[in-house]
Amino acid sequence: MSRYLLLLTEPDHFAKWDAAGDAGQERAFAAFRAFHAAVRERGAIVGGEALAHPATARTVRPGDDPATRPVTEGPYVETVEQLGGFYLVEAPDLATAVDLAALLPAEYDVEVRACLDAGVPDA
Repeated sequence: MSRYLLLLTEPDHFAKWDAAGDAGQERAFAAFRAFHAAVRERGAIVGGEALAHPATARTVRPGDDPATRPVTEGPYVETVEQLGGFYLVEAPDLATAVDLAALLPAEYDVEVRACLDAGVPDA
């Protein structure tokens, strides 16, 4: 099994979620449940979270000294799309990871990226 990061993005995610109403939000939750069931059958969810609004982010900028690296408020870059959440999954191959990502709510763009083994032991 290989690990894949699924990044869920959407323009104006937080405003659209609030405006979706109960029926729209339940459709999204149904898609998440279908995704979870499919991953259990074909792989494993290693982790995942919904993320708070981008305005709450802090970005640590490059610098030589960890004690003096600049920190800015907000996301890394200004963009129309907002990162709303992520999953780290184990799947047999990229094609399976893409098939699983397609089960997530249709309102999201989902970027699927293979994870590299950086030789760092698990926590």
